[in-house]
Parts: sequence; C-alpha cells; structure tokens
Amino acid sequence: MTSTKTVAADALRSFARAAFESAGLPPDDARTVACDLVKANLRGVDSHGVARIPMYLERLERGLVNPRPDIKVEKVAGAVAHLDADNAMGFLPSHLAMDTAMDLASEAGIGMVGVSRSTHFGMGALYALQAIERGYVSMVFTNSSPAIAMWGSRAPFLGASPIAAGIPGGKSAPFVMDMAMTVVARGKIRLAAQRGDPIAPGLALDSDGNPTTDAARAFEGVCLPFGGVKGSVLGTMMDLMAGALTGANYGGDVKSLYFDHSEPQNVGHLFFAIRPDLFLSMTDFEARMEEFNCRIKALPRAAGVDEVLMPGEPEARAEAARQKSGIPITDDVLADLAKVARTRAIAPLQGVD
Repeated sequence: MTSTKTVAADALRSFARAAFESAGLPPDDARTVACDLVKANLRGVDSHGVARIPMYLERLERGLVNPRPDIKVEKVAGAVAHLDADNAMGFLPSHLAMDTAMDLASEAGIGMVGVSRSTHFGMGALYALQAIERGYVSMVFTNSSPAIAMWGSRAPFLGASPIAAGIPGGKSAPFVMDMAMTVVARGKIRLAAQRGDPIAPGLALDSDGNPTTDAARAFEGVCLPFGGVKGSVLGTMMDLMAGALTGANYGGDVKSLYFDHSEPQNVGHLFFAIRPDLFLSMTDFEARMEEFNCRIKALPRAAGVDEVLMPGEPEARAEAARQKSGIPITDDVLADLAKVARTRAIAPLQGVD
C-alpha cells in the first residue's frame, strides 16, 4: 500500500521552480512550469503534477527540450495564427497561444492558433482555465505519442490526445472539461507501474494485444480508447487537427516522452478562443449559465449521489481543499524529488508533513 505525506502548495512550487531553473529555464519560465504542475496536483490530477519533474528534467538534460526557446508567432489569416514553439516546454507556447487566440477573438469574435514543434503541455485544463479567467469560451486540442491502437489494430498509433474546453459560468461554476481519449489517463497507468500497483480490467492491452491488469505491461502496450470505436475516432480527429493540420508530427510520429530520446517530440496543439457575447449580451449569457447551473442542481439524483456537479466542479473543490490542507504526495514521488534535489544541488523539498 503506497503511503502519502502532505506538502504545502507553496513549497512544491518553490521546489519545482528551483529544479527547472537549475536545468537552464529563465526564472519566469521556471515559475510558469512550476505553477502549472502544482495546479494539476491541487486539482487532483496528480498524474500531471510534480511527479513528472524528473522526466521533464531528463529531457532538458538530453537536449530534447529547449530551455531558452525562440518562440515565433505569425498571423496567417484574419483570426488565425501559427506558433513555432522551438521545442520549448509545452506549457510556455501553449499559454502564449491561448493568449494570442483570445487577442484575435477580441476583434474577430473567434481566434484559432496552431502550434508545432512543441512538447508535452501538461494538464489541458490549464489553458481552458486561462481562457475562463479572461471571460472566453475555449477549446484545446493536442496530439501526443502513440498510446492507443486504431480500432481493430493492436499496435500503438494514436496518442491519448486529450481535449479540453471551458465556458465561463458567471457567478456559478464554469464548465471545465479535460479528458483523454483513453479509458484512463496514461499517466495514471505510469504511476501505477512505478508503484507496482495493478490496474483495473478493461484499461489496456499488453504488447501482445492481450488484456492485462499489470500496469507495467500495460504501459509497454496500448491503452484502450473510451467508448470503444468512438474514442478511437475522436483520437484520430485530435491527431489530424492538432498534428497534420498544424505541421507538427502526426500519424504515430510524435516521439514518446518515456521511451524515445532520439529527437524532440514535435507535438502539435490547436487552441480556439470564442467571445461569449457574439449572439447575446454578456449579461444575458452569464444569466443563462447561472440558470443552467441551477437546473442541474435541481435534477433528481441517482441512488447514492449527494449532488449533481458541473464538469470541472469536483476539481475546483479539490483545489480549494488542498490549498488549505496541503497536497498529498506519495512516498515514491517524494523519493524521486529528493533524488532531484541531491543530483541538482538544490534545496530539498520543505514542509513535508
């Protein structure tokens, strides 16, 4: 049984920032990446949080990620821009791309930015939340390294390729969606493999195409798409829209975060921002969102359910709770972070209870 200890969010941010600065990231960029990783932990998405620090550092050390990129933005049509990420850590061009999409949308009503030569961008909800903070509706597409088989195949080809979206809620909870095309996030299978824990049936196949509950064998094999063929089709769309359309790698060519150190990933992302006052006033739109929230709260509940929640509301509540009580970090992750401190000659993680 894996045990956990509690760490304050500020302590995790400070440690992560120091780790990335030691790898050559400028202070502001290191702060952004650190805040984004801890944001995932705060929202309960621990698979995309500080557990990934050692892997990101390794890729920086190997020259697969550029710590000081020259990110270029080019407007290619009235409300469309292309961003060359120059192999930056994916968080950095992604925030810039969403800001650019919103700037375009402020004039045109909708903005779209395609990103190529990027790397893993963390939790997709980061960018939906960024748009919500400025009052925009958003959609976020990305492709990723092969993790899912095309329907009928047993070879990994499509990425887990999450889609995220956000809709401001006015005075009520916003709509925040962030989901991979897999039954469960591949990062969760990776964490289970790291800890020697089994996974539930129906999540993955081993490298021979057989169902498995062995997390290590699953991580070496393929994840199963949610909804069967429907998830496979959505994964195909993510790869074509975020990869083929933007000029990034696609069709099985995105390099693995974990297994392929031959060259940079060249991940593709696609960001959409939409002004919510295009068809009615902002006041009316917010009133409709608040009414929608009231209606779902009034729905009859299924057996054993205490409350019907807006998508994103469980994560927001987790964030509020963890800000107060601290973030639970498993002992294996704490051991990895202690090793980072030793090898990089930075101060060890503080505030571990």
